[in-house]
Amino acid sequence: MSEAPQPTTAAEKQSNARVLPALILAMLSFSVVQTAVVPILPSLAKELDVSGSNITWLMTANLLSAAVLTPLLGRFGDLRGRKPMLLISLAGLVAGSALAVCTHSFTWLIVARVLQGAGGGVMPLAISIVRDELPKQKVTGGVAAISASMGVGSGLGLVATGLLLEHWNYKSIFWMGLAFGLLAVALVAFRVPTDPVTDKEGGADPLGAITLAGWLSALLVAVSQGNHWGWTSTKTLGLFAVAAVVALIWGVIETKVAHPLVDLKMMGRPAVAFTNLAGLLIGFGMYGSFMVISNFAQTPEKLAHYGFTASVLHAGVMLLPSAIGSMIAAPIGALLIARRGPRLPLVLGGVLGAIAMAYLALRHSAEGDIYTASAIFGLGIGLAFAAMPAFINGAVPVEQSGIANGMNSVLRTVGGAIGTAVMTAILTGDTIKLPIKMPILLPTLDAYKHAFWVTAVVCIIAGAVPFLIRTAKPTATVVGGAARQDSSPQLAKTDA
Repeated sequence: MSEAPQPTTAAEKQSNARVLPALILAMLSFSVVQTAVVPILPSLAKELDVSGSNITWLMTANLLSAAVLTPLLGRFGDLRGRKPMLLISLAGLVAGSALAVCTHSFTWLIVARVLQGAGGGVMPLAISIVRDELPKQKVTGGVAAISASMGVGSGLGLVATGLLLEHWNYKSIFWMGLAFGLLAVALVAFRVPTDPVTDKEGGADPLGAITLAGWLSALLVAVSQGNHWGWTSTKTLGLFAVAAVVALIWGVIETKVAHPLVDLKMMGRPAVAFTNLAGLLIGFGMYGSFMVISNFAQTPEKLAHYGFTASVLHAGVMLLPSAIGSMIAAPIGALLIARRGPRLPLVLGGVLGAIAMAYLALRHSAEGDIYTASAIFGLGIGLAFAAMPAFINGAVPVEQSGIANGMNSVLRTVGGAIGTAVMTAILTGDTIKLPIKMPILLPTLDAYKHAFWVTAVVCIIAGAVPFLIRTAKPTATVVGGAARQDSSPQLAKTDA
């Protein structure tokens, strides 16, 4: 006989209403800031008088900073408290936005983007806070909402960029980031309670932090600049070699120190390792698809005989359904996780992403095709993002929640960098020979079809990965002398 569900107390309802909106806004702030510059990189190159290859450092610097700082902030949150680290993460985002507003220098703008990358720590820290502060029955929905906010914010950032550029200059993009960041800081400061430190016995691992930053930096710079330098160039291959060697050294260090930054035994658990693989593939699909769809929509139809000659705003609006789809996916994902576990939404996420990209490879002549594919893809991304923290939280103790979710976020970022590089290589490898000289090369329609198919294949592989993870087993808790099955998969052990 099952026990009747316990009613939510007034204090729990107040905690939900106070904490969750602040954390969601913090996540939206970072995701909006990270993607907002993507559609304006060509115009920024002209505005700042830098080459098209150099302007990509505005994305590379941000991705690199986020990849390095996310696990560090997540681990320090486990050691020193999540709220202080969350405020530091948001402070970096605010400082970077303020610097970007004040400068006209390309060099200082790169510094600003590095500071904004500190916002990458928001996701693991926010997920850990939800796990600490919300009632157990609300954790799944809260984590799903925060995770899906990454996809929502990315889509909204593209739309907001186009809207702002219709009326103001590129500085307005950074003013938007500053406003979002300041509001998030205020809400977190006043609404999120000071959390207990969960790993009082843990310690710092400076050598592990340095080597982690070293191999991530080498890997991301090589991936991000490979198209410009050449994939077989000395610089690119050299950085890949450095990344491999330093990663090996990092692994040795983490197995020897008393208090490692990243517990490699924990990372090696199937539920964590395969979820991280799925995260890398989903990151590839999301960032790659955003870039390809935006470029396709903005292609001048009269010259290329495809595309829609869309403005930045119009292209952003075409991607708006992805944000709406991710928003809808959060409660659906939470419901599926509560009833069936995290595997189903993660599988569906990959399958829906593949369907959306395959659809675009076959049908792309009408704007309605873009809107349809965008909505399906956003729904898939939202489901996948909701499921991944549930898998990880079910496999790691609470004192490792921050670093575990931080590494998952890092691998999504790495996947995004790889996806963007691969899509760029596909599109620049097959271009149209035009009768007039153009400042940029236009890919052929076949190049876009290949890009859509590659993304579809990556997404379907991501959807297959969860089958490598054993099904979550409910844990038994004793209530009133009787054992009761706990069906909360986000806290149950996914596997040993």
